[in-house]
Amino acid sequence: MAESDWDTVTVLRKKGPTAAQAKSKQAIAAAQRRGEDVETSKKWSAGQNKQHLVTKNTAKLDRETEELHHERVPLEVGKVIMKGRQDKGMTQKDLATKVNEKPQIIGDYESGKAIPNNQILGKIERVLGLKLRGREIGQPLEAKPKKK
Repeated sequence: MAESDWDTVTVLRKKGPTAAQAKSKQAIAAAQRRGEDVETSKKWSAGQNKQHLVTKNTAKLDRETEELHHERVPLEVGKVIMKGRQDKGMTQKDLATKVNEKPQIIGDYESGKAIPNNQILGKIERVLGLKLRGREIGQPLEAKPKKK
């Protein structure tokens, strides 16, 4: 038990400065005096409530003249949906149930307010049996032969 000396202490690892200590001006100056590489970068508007401040980019966006908007379903397609639905004696709710969508979606498509979704248009085409996409809008949908 001669190897165990209770009076000596061995330090295996010395902890570095905490994040707050490492950021202080004194710590940066001391590191620079020791010749260590110090990288400093100022964060723009850090710690301030400036999210609603008008910046250069905001002003540039305001001056932008091009209007960006989503394409809507053409009114022609909406009329074809409405006519096909009425010819089959269905309400908007009936058609919505058959295509597994909300009645409001069918109303939006008929009024031309909806953003076109090919999945929904495909479902409506199959239920009504009318083409809603392409050049022959309103023509009967031809049943394609199943591949074997």
